[in-house]
Amino acid sequence: MLANVRAQLGREDAQLVLRLLSRGRPDAARAAEATLADKGLDPLLDDPHLLRELIEARQSAHASLPLFCYVVVRHALCRTGSDDRVLADYVASVLLHFGLRERARRIAESDDQTYDTLARIVEDVESADSERAFLARAHLGNYALWLSGLFPDHIEHRRYRRGGPDLDYYETLGRRGFQLAADHRLASKHGLAPLYGAAADAFPAMRRALNTVSDSLLFRHVNSPERLMRQVRDAFLSDRAS
Repeated sequence: MLANVRAQLGREDAQLVLRLLSRGRPDAARAAEATLADKGLDPLLDDPHLLRELIEARQSAHASLPLFCYVVVRHALCRTGSDDRVLADYVASVLLHFGLRERARRIAESDDQTYDTLARIVEDVESADSERAFLARAHLGNYALWLSGLFPDHIEHRRYRRGGPDLDYYETLGRRGFQLAADHRLASKHGLAPLYGAAADAFPAMRRALNTVSDSLLFRHVNSPERLMRQVRDAFLSDRAS
């Protein structure tokens, strides 16, 4: 799993971004083209107008999945105070990969073993097989982020109805997974230690960012006491942290 979603964006993505940013704003077209020529695509992807257009405009139906995922994640992370483009790239990559088949339950695409719980992944983080231990550590962080980020209502429902683990449990194991991955020699070998270290530090922000994506786009019509309590709690913790 790499932070490479922006690298997948091509000419058609850039052209669509220009069209969306200039839609209803004729004067914005020239400015957007100049920005693209002088500074590249990143500043345009950060434009708040682009997120609105991707969600509301008919033309956005032609957006590639990498473009949509990156913009949605990037803006959600920025709202939490996290301005790291590499982290946004990585989180978008997790969404893209884990949304395919059973990739969320495997530590690698070609791995035959599947994991249903974080506890089962923990059993392999100290595997005698160095590569498997490294992949398990990274997957522990990724899977905890995927579950707590996109399915917080399910986690909270199980917590209140069946005594299941809360979101803090997922955050703790997710941060642990990323930190263990950062500390592994293979992370240094492949230049991934800084990324995993940053993911460990920013896990709460990444989780809250994905919660907003889940609440506003995936399960927007859900209205439950569990969701309200989670949103109030996260807002309180966010205010206290700032």
